[in-house]
Amino acid sequence: MVTHPDKADVPTTAQIPAAVQRELEKFFTEHGPSVDVIGPPVSEAVEHLRTFVLGGGKRIRPTFGWVGFVGANGLENTEEDPAAVLCAVSSLEFIQACALIHDDIIDASATRRGNPTVHVAAAHSHREHNWLGDSDKFGESLAILVGDLALVWADDMWHHSGLSHAALLRASEPWRGMRTEVIGGQILDISLEAAGCESEELANAVNRFKTAAYTIERPLHLGAAIAGADDDTIAALRRYGHDIGIAFQLRDDILGVFGDPEVTGKPAGDDLREGKRTVLYSRALQAADERDPAAAQRLRDGIGTALTPDEIAELSGIIRETGAVEDVEKRIDELTESGLAHVRGAALSPEAVETLETLAVNATARRM
Repeated sequence: MVTHPDKADVPTTAQIPAAVQRELEKFFTEHGPSVDVIGPPVSEAVEHLRTFVLGGGKRIRPTFGWVGFVGANGLENTEEDPAAVLCAVSSLEFIQACALIHDDIIDASATRRGNPTVHVAAAHSHREHNWLGDSDKFGESLAILVGDLALVWADDMWHHSGLSHAALLRASEPWRGMRTEVIGGQILDISLEAAGCESEELANAVNRFKTAAYTIERPLHLGAAIAGADDDTIAALRRYGHDIGIAFQLRDDILGVFGDPEVTGKPAGDDLREGKRTVLYSRALQAADERDPAAAQRLRDGIGTALTPDEIAELSGIIRETGAVEDVEKRIDELTESGLAHVRGAALSPEAVETLETLAVNATARRM
């Protein structure tokens, strides 16, 4: 039987980001020798991953995973070691790293969290070494492999976290589903961009599977499954995660056009530059088609091709004039309320509901 620590030793929700940081630092330290044996170039490549993973991020996914476990009474009803649960949910940061590193290559993004993206940093390293071949090509190739390694390490950290076999078995379905969904969502995203798709329904599908599912819905599902929660509790948490997760991405869509680079860590208007087919874009286009066809055509022609600040500003202005921002803000509010209603009616402790309410506000009301 596992002996649980005193409640004073169990981290609060507010302490989870710092606790996750320590778990990740420990993982990199423990895996350093096995990497070094392979060769110095591999160690240097892993240093890019280490810098990326440890250098930023709000640890949203592990936090929701922990809340799913605690909120479903995992501390009281299971013999799972809280330290093992913390290690397990920390592995979600490697899923996130894989997704972001690959996404930055796909979008040809130069910055992430205010720093050079992994492929850009790797290209710079290639130039500094004065190595043969094309530096940018090397940077992309190395970043692909580093992202792959992050996905492998997520699996390693999860399965060797110290969770019981029974808990791993209970959580196996959401673990498998989450990884397929995030990659499938990325495939859907680039396909919509390539096709010039204007469907709000498909943009919503991208929001769910590329972001919402692995950001909030599945982490909650994983935590609750580890806790042995019943089907009704898991369903309530997943519905909350679905709604709050999509609201989170809708907020990201607004920030992707109008966000302050000091806050987002990416250039203003990056979604327009990259040609993202978001719900915000779809709604703006629908409204412009009805009121100002010329503006609608300018938006169609400019998305994914506009490069200069003036061009981006023009497209941003068109979107704002259509009223689409207000429409998306209203949808964020609706989803936030519906998400909260799911957990308020669930068999969760008042403390868990209060925590989920706070997390919902933090996720959906990020400042611009």
